[in-house]
Amino acid sequence: MRSFQKLLVLPLTLLLAMSSPAFAQQQHAVDPGAVAAAVAQHIATQDADRAAVRDALARPEVREIAARVGLDLARANAAVDTMTGADLERAASTARQVNDSLVGGASTIVISTTTILLVLLIIILVVLVAD
Repeated sequence: MRSFQKLLVLPLTLLLAMSSPAFAQQQHAVDPGAVAAAVAQHIATQDADRAAVRDALARPEVREIAARVGLDLARANAAVDTMTGADLERAASTARQVNDSLVGGASTIVISTTTILLVLLIIILVVLVAD
């Protein structure tokens, strides 16, 4: 009986020793470097979107239209920092259209540019009211 116990205890001890966490490999479903790169890319995209909206809000044409509709641009600029997700993407897309149409110091504003400016301001206004 003693020899049977020795034969059983020795393999079980070796099996337990081999299954310790020291021998386990840490494997992740996604590489931590890839996750960090994706997060950094997302933050960079959001920063670029916010910059585009701020550039559009800084234009004199936008200030003029905002004054006509009674929107406080200081409050709108503050709202840009809180925008995320789809709201930020929509506002940035509209702001880029504004920036592209007014690049080079265009002195005339056509109806489509005015419409784009109004849409941008309405998006920001909706975000302000939602807060």
